[in-house]
Amino acid sequence: MALKRIGDILVEEKLLTKAQIDQVLKEKQPNEKTGEAIVRLNLLNEMQILKALEKTTMVKRITLTDYEFDKRAFKLLDEAFCRRHVVIPLKLDNHRILFATSNPLDFEVVEEIRMITGYNPTAFSATKNDILTEIEKNYSYESTLEALSVTNNETLNIIDTIDETPMVKLVNQIFSSAVLQRASDIHIDPHEDKTIIRYRIDGTLSNARELPKDIHKQVINRIKIMSNMDITETRKPQDGRLQVKVLNKTLDMRVSSLPTIRGEKIVLRILDMSQALNKISTLGLSSYDEKIVRSMILKPNGIVLVSGPTGSGKTTTLYAFLNELNKPDVNIVSVEDPVEIKMSGINQVQVQSDIDLSFANVLRSILRQDPNILMVGEIRDAETAEIAIRAALTGHLVLSTIHTNDSLKTISRLLDMGIEPFLISSSLNGVIAQRLVRKLCTECSYDDQPTESEQAIFARYGLNPRSKIKRAKGCPACNYKGYSGRIGLFEILPINKKMQSLISKKAAIAELEKVAEQENIKPLIVRGLEAVHKGLTTIEEVLKVTSEES
Repeated sequence: MALKRIGDILVEEKLLTKAQIDQVLKEKQPNEKTGEAIVRLNLLNEMQILKALEKTTMVKRITLTDYEFDKRAFKLLDEAFCRRHVVIPLKLDNHRILFATSNPLDFEVVEEIRMITGYNPTAFSATKNDILTEIEKNYSYESTLEALSVTNNETLNIIDTIDETPMVKLVNQIFSSAVLQRASDIHIDPHEDKTIIRYRIDGTLSNARELPKDIHKQVINRIKIMSNMDITETRKPQDGRLQVKVLNKTLDMRVSSLPTIRGEKIVLRILDMSQALNKISTLGLSSYDEKIVRSMILKPNGIVLVSGPTGSGKTTTLYAFLNELNKPDVNIVSVEDPVEIKMSGINQVQVQSDIDLSFANVLRSILRQDPNILMVGEIRDAETAEIAIRAALTGHLVLSTIHTNDSLKTISRLLDMGIEPFLISSSLNGVIAQRLVRKLCTECSYDDQPTESEQAIFARYGLNPRSKIKRAKGCPACNYKGYSGRIGLFEILPINKKMQSLISKKAAIAELEKVAEQENIKPLIVRGLEAVHKGLTTIEEVLKVTSEES
């Protein structure tokens, strides 16, 4: 009997259509497995695929978090074999070897394990990232720490960049583990008796591992060398940048050091240079909002501002706009600090304060380069704002970000900078205020009755209180966080004639809010509550990022 393929199983389980599978097979990259392509194309997540395969293959799913591995099993399967096949041994049980695999349909690897170990293999399934993370911990990480404990009494040459050097291995493992867990930042925190490595995942920091205190300085110096920072300077903050290739991904990292009373703290912001650029259709906008946003950026001139605090996804939104506007017949120039994603076809300029290459100075030069579209990484001061607005008034489309709490406060911020009201009203196409909230895990979220205070919040904003809302629980699929990934909340404010008139008269925020309400401009809190209605997130997440008043 012929073995079923993964596509056939997913169609049988009604998770995908045959047309979708055919499309996946067309778009599959060389050497990419069908399951990996399905996940990459955002059709299903890994846990959904494993759940479907469990029914057909009878291979049970297992959580590897806090699993008590049998160290004897690691001696039977080496690290290279485990990485090649994405498997990890779990334990020995009489004549059996239990192992976890990311591909329960790979029956050839079962026979290989039988031949290599002499034990009868029993397979369990786990996600690829979970298995690779455990390989890092149980093979590479442990052996590296052992090697460091041997060399620690000697002078370790941290400038040595040979891959076999234990310190180089350790830092690389910290990076690769962060990538596997989808971290956006790595924190290396010195404590009295140890060093804590923390990863920011989906906006939340959590402890990843501990290191002995006596190797803290070596870790810091290794990263500083990679970032072209001065290892002899430990009393002043420093900034650097490095680029590494980890797990076939090119990562650009912004590095910041800070002297503390317990030693230097390092924070690395991870920028995945190999990631696929977003399109406007993938940002999470409703079809109505997407139509409005497109009308803003498809105008030949004017300024479009994206507002929100640090880490709210503003730059991702701007790159999505540039990605769709990037055509051979337009000249696009950006000025950024820093350039986060390199885009072909766009002239990107990096701000450099040490040589007085500021946003304002670069903008003046850009305007002599015959641009059609300008992207300004951030409007930080009145000078930059004025040049950007005047560029918009002289026939250029300008895209930029600004730090304000909501869309209407962006207008107040520009006025506070000293920009004339008539300049704002005649140049501004629209403002997009946005936030990111954690998305509920689809595997473990559950229905619950809303509390009286939660019902009151819904009612306050004219939304019908729900009889049931979703809450976070925690399971192996989300690493017991209750959430997996993030979604955007968007407040879209197009500047129409009525709004232009009020802005030119320097109307109070209360008047602008009244018009916005008449135009059905939904504030961020309402967008968040709508996401709660749909079971995408929780009220707690929404209240964390919006200015709801009790």
